[in-house]
Amino acid sequence: MKRTVLLALGLSLLSIQAHAISRYNSTSMSCDQVKARLANEGAAILRWRSKSNPNLPLYGRFVANGGYCESGTRAARSYVPTTDRKSCPVWECKYYDPDDDDLFLFRR
Repeated sequence: MKRTVLLALGLSLLSIQAHAISRYNSTSMSCDQVKARLANEGAAILRWRSKSNPNLPLYGRFVANGGYCESGTRAARSYVPTTDRKSCPVWECKYYDPDDDDLFLFRR
């Protein structure tokens, strides 16, 4: 009986609903709207068309801050086109190698 209760409890923890990430077309929003959506939701997929090849869709996962980045990544400045700007500054999680970070390395 004890095992059954523990198993049921463990399975109920696994069934917690996952939050889906929202997708938006950045060129149909202003820069302030993009920033507000990221601030409210934490992360979102932003899509737009390439300027050099309009048939090529571009997209990325952008975040409100580095707290929404996975392990091994950190928030880096990136830019997306919006209705009012050619390049709206946003944060995007990028992979990095901690060994390349000169902040904590001592040079002789």
